[in-house]
Amino acid sequence: MTNSIRHSAKLSPSSSNFTPRTLLKFHHSPLLNPSTNHKLGFKFLCSCESSKNSNSSSNRDSALLSILLAIPDWADEIKERGMKQKRSLYGNESWVQHRSSLRHLRHFLTSLNSRVILSLVPPVIAFTSVAVIVSSYNTAVSMHWLPDFFPILKASTLPYQLTAPALALLLVFRTEASYSRFEEGKHAWTKIIAGTDDFARQVIANVQSPNDTILKSAILQYIMAFPVALKCHIIYDSDIAQDLKNILEVDDLAVVLSSKHRPRCIIEFISQSLQLLDIEAAKRHTLESKLGCFHEGIGVCEQLMGIPIPLSYTRLTSRFLVLWHFTLPIILWEDCHWIVVPATFISAASLFCIEEVGVLIEEPFPMLALDELCHRARIKIEETLRNEKLIQARVSANRKSHRGKNHSPNGWPTCLEDRQPG
Repeated sequence: MTNSIRHSAKLSPSSSNFTPRTLLKFHHSPLLNPSTNHKLGFKFLCSCESSKNSNSSSNRDSALLSILLAIPDWADEIKERGMKQKRSLYGNESWVQHRSSLRHLRHFLTSLNSRVILSLVPPVIAFTSVAVIVSSYNTAVSMHWLPDFFPILKASTLPYQLTAPALALLLVFRTEASYSRFEEGKHAWTKIIAGTDDFARQVIANVQSPNDTILKSAILQYIMAFPVALKCHIIYDSDIAQDLKNILEVDDLAVVLSSKHRPRCIIEFISQSLQLLDIEAAKRHTLESKLGCFHEGIGVCEQLMGIPIPLSYTRLTSRFLVLWHFTLPIILWEDCHWIVVPATFISAASLFCIEEVGVLIEEPFPMLALDELCHRARIKIEETLRNEKLIQARVSANRKSHRGKNHSPNGWPTCLEDRQPG
């Protein structure tokens, strides 16, 4: 305490020890030097500004990345939404419109509504942008806006002339392989629907005992439910509870929903119900043999869903297309100059569209009108069941009306044989 007071007394202006040299030392003390404080503050501000700049640059990069990813996400959303749309079977009016002479104009005017075309927006924009960049660079070099050591990006068209047939064959074979899968899926569902109708007809014709009326109705419900369950099994994000609630009983539907493999669960319902029918063994064996069509349909559908076209073939086609269009502006620059931009746009839109169609029909079932096929199969079975009694009554009446008539050995009524010609 005494030392501090004594030290302050030495620095006091009223003190005898206070001199101008002391004042100079006071002003140049390192602790109170304003230049040092200014440097420290400047360093602090610079560090704050650099951190702010780094944060702003990272935010800018993330915003740019999100914008670039927004376009593919938007295109994929449109594509998946189109995959979930319900297809309809063609009728007479649809075929008339399909072969109309105005179909080309109609298809062109509705191009922006096509999910195939909209899904091509990301690759077409990317390769057209590459063409613009290459054209701008070559123009800047030719106008001497850049140093002379920058070369013009151009190359011979001979490599493209040699590889163009290979690319064409790749696209043709890829699309043909996808279409063969589409045909196989369509054929499988044709057999499933035909087998459903035939199975229901056999049950209606062979099960006539009054004691089996309830069981017969239940079997027909299971038969109508099988195509719906198989459709929901192979179509992504299907609502099987909503589709089956008007076909199956509540308790049966709960058992089906709790099963891991819903179509096979319905087949088991049918098989167990057939064992309880009061019919001959031969008829039961005939009805059980109809289940083979259902098992075959499950196998074909699961095979098409689980085994795509060899991935190496798909990847090769995609890589070939990407490399082709990345280098296309360089190849065409010497002959086309700025026309390479629309040329690249047209080439990318055309070739990627063919490849996109092949990818879409590779999974055939979203392309088929499965909802309407299942609905029509159900309508046919219900109509057959409603007309069963009426048709039986008419057949019995016709049999009774012809029972009293005499027939000749050849099967014709005698009244027709007795008629004289002329």
